[in-house]
Amino acid sequence: MAKNSYLTSIGLLAVCLCSLAPQAKGQDETLGSWNTINIRYAYTPQLSFFAEAQLRSLRFYDHFHYHEYKGGFTYKVYPNVYAGMGMGQYDTYREGGDFVRPKNNSEIRLWPHLSLTQYIGKLKIEQRYRMEMRFSANGYRNRFRYRLGAAYPFGDDKKGYQPYLFSVTNELFFTDREPYFERNRLAFTLNHRFSPQVSLQVGYLHQFDYRINDETGADFLQIGLFIELSRKATTKSTTIESEIKEN
Repeated sequence: MAKNSYLTSIGLLAVCLCSLAPQAKGQDETLGSWNTINIRYAYTPQLSFFAEAQLRSLRFYDHFHYHEYKGGFTYKVYPNVYAGMGMGQYDTYREGGDFVRPKNNSEIRLWPHLSLTQYIGKLKIEQRYRMEMRFSANGYRNRFRYRLGAAYPFGDDKKGYQPYLFSVTNELFFTDREPYFERNRLAFTLNHRFSPQVSLQVGYLHQFDYRINDETGADFLQIGLFIELSRKATTKSTTIESEIKEN
């Protein structure tokens, strides 16, 4: 019975990716890359710090046009409520090659966020709310983001965790200026946890931009490396919680 459940999850991922492929090809003949490395340090069971770097290209590992560096903290307020703050540097270059200058946009962002989680069996549902305060040469702007996601772990249990995690997320971006709606971002990802500390993510991300100058491209292959560390004094749970990774 368990084996059938695992096969069903893998089949669902394949069907989702295949159904989106014709749509992606019809809109843009190129597939970009979206690369992430994320390190999280659990200082206590409630408080953790993170640092992340991203590198993106408009073609398959060519025409690199964007990078970001960010960090912050997350605090577990209640068992299903997480709050935190982040800050980062975000740079977008012109199209047509690798890091073509002058840049389209360069900015500093400061963003508080709140996440609410709920379980239905092993399926984890997450809602994330984020407010971005954006400082650039073009002036100050606000942006509001809402992400709804679901994550399902599967595979043979290994020392308190299951090695695979399939997740689906959809995120909406809004501003306080007309036309208000800015972007929609849909992602399907599969994570493989090699150990309690290291996991690798592979996925497909499609985004629709209404009108924006700090990111371009519609379809991306996602590859991410996630490293989780903790203090020796930190009391760890016997199980590792399913988690929708950053983006």
